[in-house]
Amino acid sequence: MKKLAIVAAVAMAAFAMSASAAGDAAAGKAKAASCGGCHGANGEGMGPNPKLAGMPADKFVAAMKAYKDGSRPSPMMKSFATGSDQDFADMAAFYASLK
Repeated sequence: MKKLAIVAAVAMAAFAMSASAAGDAAAGKAKAASCGGCHGANGEGMGPNPKLAGMPADKFVAAMKAYKDGSRPSPMMKSFATGSDQDFADMAAFYASLK
């Protein structure tokens, strides 16, 4: 019985963490305004800058975190990747919602 209680507690904690990490697409649209200059107003991609529309949220968040910590080098993107994890999740939700 004690094991079941532990498993339930771990499952509830994991659910709570994933729920708080979920992004808000409406907030993300506003936060992503500066991305439009290079990636297009709707994330359609422009020239050498990749398409963001339809990108899976986890891939977007991972890329932004990598730009922020420097493990994915790009001086231009590092200057834009200054937001919080919630900012990245919100922008990711916005771009994932686009076709």
